Amino acid sequence: MGLRTGEEYRESIRDGREVYYEGERVDDITKHPAFKPIVDAKARMYDMQFEEEFEDKTTFTQEDGTKACRAHKLPRTPDDLTAIRTYVETVLNELGGIVERVGDETIGELWSMYDAKDMLRTYGPQYADNVDRHILNVLNHDLYHVSGNTDPKGDRSKPPQEQDPDVLLHLVEERDNGIVVRGAKYETSASYAHQAFVKPTIADWDESKTDYALGFICDMNSKNLKHICRTAFGMGKNPEDYPISTKFDEIDTLLIFDNVLIPWENVLFYNMPKAARYIRGTLHRYSAFHFLLRLLFRADLLLGTTFLNVEQTGLNRRQPVAEKLATLICYRETINAHLQACVYSAERSPGGLCMPNQSLLFSGRVYACSNLPAMVALARELAGGQVVLSPDTSSLKNPELRRYLDKYYTIGKWSSEDRFKLLHYTRDLVNSSMAGHKLAFELFAQSPPFAHLAAVYNNFDAKAMKKLVAKAANLSEAVLD
Repeated sequence: MGLRTGEEYRESIRDGREVYYEGERVDDITKHPAFKPIVDAKARMYDMQFEEEFEDKTTFTQEDGTKACRAHKLPRTPDDLTAIRTYVETVLNELGGIVERVGDETIGELWSMYDAKDMLRTYGPQYADNVDRHILNVLNHDLYHVSGNTDPKGDRSKPPQEQDPDVLLHLVEERDNGIVVRGAKYETSASYAHQAFVKPTIADWDESKTDYALGFICDMNSKNLKHICRTAFGMGKNPEDYPISTKFDEIDTLLIFDNVLIPWENVLFYNMPKAARYIRGTLHRYSAFHFLLRLLFRADLLLGTTFLNVEQTGLNRRQPVAEKLATLICYRETINAHLQACVYSAERSPGGLCMPNQSLLFSGRVYACSNLPAMVALARELAGGQVVLSPDTSSLKNPELRRYLDKYYTIGKWSSEDRFKLLHYTRDLVNSSMAGHKLAFELFAQSPPFAHLAAVYNNFDAKAMKKLVAKAANLSEAVLD
């Protein structure tokens, strides 16, 4: 099929999928006001691939001469990783905001499965073949591929066998044409994507959980698959007052697998605790790069917003304010340094791909996530109290009120209209319901903080440091064995 246009994408998700919003089934997800803004954002990403301004940054030419989305190309060199960064930055700059789950970051989880093919072949060659097939399928059909994330889990002090077994997605039966699964998964953007890689996410795997150790590709219009969506943050709000909430809310979905048939060609592994442990430990070796790029973009938004807020009131001339701005700058530049360093020091993966240096990548993720709440609070502080106290833009359009608002909001070259726009943008970025949701989302988007730290520990090689100290302290070689 090749590259899709935005309209072809919209048409492709009008496929009868069972999507529910506020208790009612959605007839056309591309037109429903809760979903239309983010569907339009994804459609814009598709259309960018055909425009001369963006074509070179968003697509590449395959060996057979066909063009494909640049985000879906297997990374084999550091230049491929740099091109991924260019792709993400190009898309986010054009959209003017952050979209987290739009396919480029979740394809990385399939690349992790590509690295696991030798292990999968020990269970059967068909599983490794299925990984190859789906990587090519996403590439050649320009699919919107997401990822089924965490389960509801239930009582975490008990194994699933001692409570409702559906608290974790599990195998129900094997059939000639595939496996049947039941349970639930949470996934951002599933309701308007083409497919999801559904995989296990719990940490402790043993033979008692064999029925839960499965990973597969699921079409989002599959029979007996229900999408129960949360309420959108931008519904009923004025886009002038909430420019982020009304444009970039990626609707989160509870996917209900009510005995869903997964064809054999879509099964990547099942009844394989070893594979479940592997994917748990390697799932983010590529996608964390895309995740960190978005945190860098968020830092840029915080910095740009804060600079404008302090400049329009003249506070940027004060040393304490400059020092706080420098703190935000250091946050931004430290993330950028980790991104550049993990590409410069890229490693060869077990499957022969080029992956970002894992220690640097995951250290950058820990730094960015753990410091983000403080940076948001700093931006909120420097923006001042008017962010939370100002009336909405409807007041500015009232002729009787306008003269008062012009008087109290105009400062030099800053008109009351521009100040209103900046104040409302700032509110939506750091102080709205959407802002709070995003802060929590960044914390758990790929895994909880303890897993972030575990990834750093597991990917750091301390041999050189231990050898250095052993030599300096004149220790015997036995201590290094």
